Amino acid sequence: MIEKIVIVEDEKLNADRLKRLIGDIYPNAQIVAVLDSVTDTVDWFRNQEIPDVVLMDIRLSDGISFDIFEKVTIDCPIVFTTAYDEYAVQAFKYNSVDYILKPVEKEELSTALRKVEGLGSMVNNQISIDKLLHYVKPKDYRSRFLVPFRDGYQTILVNEVNCIYVDLKLTKARLKSGKDVVLNQSMDDLEKQLDPRIFFRANRQFIIQIDAVSQLVHYFNRKLKVVLFNSEFDIIVSREKSVLLKEWLDS
Repeated sequence: MIEKIVIVEDEKLNADRLKRLIGDIYPNAQIVAVLDSVTDTVDWFRNQEIPDVVLMDIRLSDGISFDIFEKVTIDCPIVFTTAYDEYAVQAFKYNSVDYILKPVEKEELSTALRKVEGLGSMVNNQISIDKLLHYVKPKDYRSRFLVPFRDGYQTILVNEVNCIYVDLKLTKARLKSGKDVVLNQSMDDLEKQLDPRIFFRANRQFIIQIDAVSQLVHYFNRKLKVVLFNSEFDIIVSREKSVLLKEWLDS
């Protein structure tokens, strides 16, 4: 039974999202602390009882959360949450029961917490080898598109793409040259096929390329507007997804 939970997360929107999801999954559980830095987390665990589980972001305001374990012992299961997958191997060294990529979805969090429940006193269980290999094994991302051209086809390299967008139910790519080409894939399929280090799903209508981003502009209700080089598009990113967008651009 999970009764006490600690959240280690330096982005308030992400912390609030975790609290809402936990409330849905375990309405009787108590969130005993929400910590936003390595320093505060170390201080808290030096002076408080160990909770049943810790939900821990990896990149914090004053460092990497792995630094916490060099200064204090946390003898309870850890569920790591992060926007990045390159830390999976390091997470394997600690009391990890799961490694969830942001944005954290209710089903994934529920699965992780059920796994914690199933551990009982087995606090040293770690991420399964299969799941680690899923993150560590290089994934083959799409490198080109084959598109109709005149009486045949032509190839378009993904590094020629500034953004991908939906126009009148058609999926189109805006190239660096300013030309638009129609793609056969859906936006949902392309989100999975394109390297997430280079492409970001800004909203339902747009996938943007990292080098095409000129600036971010504050927009109504704490949203962000993305300005692309040589583009007339108005690309609005939700308040919640703005956090992920800034992390992506600052990586």
